[in-house]
Amino acid sequence: MGAATSDWPALSGERDRATIVTLHLVSQIVGKVPTALLPWRNHGWHLTLQVTSRGLRTEPLYGAGEPFELTIDLVGHRVCLIDGRGEASIPLRSTTMADFHAAFMTLIAQSGRQVAIHPAPNEVQPAIPFAEDRAPRSYDRGSAERLHGALLAADRVFKKFRSGFLGKVSPVHFFWGSFDLAVTRFSGRPAPLHPGGIPNLPDKVTREAYSHEVSSAGFWPGGAGAEGGPFFYSYAYPGPDGFAEAPVRPEAARFDKDLGEFVLDYGAVRSAADPDAALLAFLNSTYEAAADLANWHRPALECPVGKPRIPRSV
Repeated sequence: MGAATSDWPALSGERDRATIVTLHLVSQIVGKVPTALLPWRNHGWHLTLQVTSRGLRTEPLYGAGEPFELTIDLVGHRVCLIDGRGEASIPLRSTTMADFHAAFMTLIAQSGRQVAIHPAPNEVQPAIPFAEDRAPRSYDRGSAERLHGALLAADRVFKKFRSGFLGKVSPVHFFWGSFDLAVTRFSGRPAPLHPGGIPNLPDKVTREAYSHEVSSAGFWPGGAGAEGGPFFYSYAYPGPDGFAEAPVRPEAARFDKDLGEFVLDYGAVRSAADPDAALLAFLNSTYEAAADLANWHRPALECPVGKPRIPRSV
């Protein structure tokens, strides 16, 4: 049996967008701390956040005294700094980014750490420095909780999808720059140099991220600097010939020429008779289209989907 519709909250771009935009900017401030402290890891994987039962969380952070972690707690509606001595927090609420940024940097300083972060958002336009962004930003607890529920549901299905690949594959992780949950499979072959051009993101970052051929899928609930969402997406880099015309499932999926990727509205998944199965069909069929058209060596890269307590056969 797949997940019930109740496992997929009724996330609405129209109703929940204002809070999603606020959380996108909050996540940018939080996510810049691991970027500042941790050694660069392939494809920027060190700076991502993980979905947890309470929200989004960094990995342990080293390089500023005692190790610590940062959490965007969408259950308790706060941002927490946690270390071996305990935790301290600031509330998530309607505010300005200037005020949140000031409170967050105070939280870091009061923990006895000195961390200098990049002062402006990435991958959004306009990239107003946080300390100068005095536009009112809304935070609704119900919207935050619905977003959290949608992320948990997507995370569950993405991890099942990830278990069916033996080759190089990313963790299921959350990119705060673009504000999306993603999982990426690799063919093992180098890719052509990426042209770059992502707003307010250095081209060297983009080119390192796309140094090898990928089939990548994710969930974008919406965010700052762009309209639309929530939807699931899938793309290939480099995009093989015929990818846009490939038949994919379910029927509600479509290729968006402006985005250059397949998309499937969140509402179409939620309203499906079996939401998990509908999303898995999208993930599998778009990956298969990318891998087949680009001549990936699929037999060497794939394996049966994992099951609890059963090691993979070798």
